[in-house]
Amino acid sequence: MNAENKMSLIFYAIGTIAGIVSGILSTQAQMGYIAGLLIYLLSPKIVIALVKDLPDELKDERVLLRKGFWGFFLFWLYFTIFSYNLILQPEPKFYSNQSLLYNITKG
Repeated sequence: MNAENKMSLIFYAIGTIAGIVSGILSTQAQMGYIAGLLIYLLSPKIVIALVKDLPDELKDERVLLRKGFWGFFLFWLYFTIFSYNLILQPEPKFYSNQSLLYNITKG
């Protein structure tokens, strides 16, 4: 596997972990999103430590942050919402008894 694929997989994994941490922390306080940002800012150090055969142009942390942003962000967003909803389990609120969802669930 080449170095860029390894880098991408590591960003996906870090985004997943950050999303779960953010989702859990967000149920208690608004600090969960800041935790995700801090993990994102630390992720280039993790990538550089784990992938030894990075090309010279990818050894700069700013370049790694730019290249790994979308992969990290999408995994972080998905797992933040998923873990947040899994913990809180929100109930739907019906504002009208004419809605389709109301008629399906309350029949």
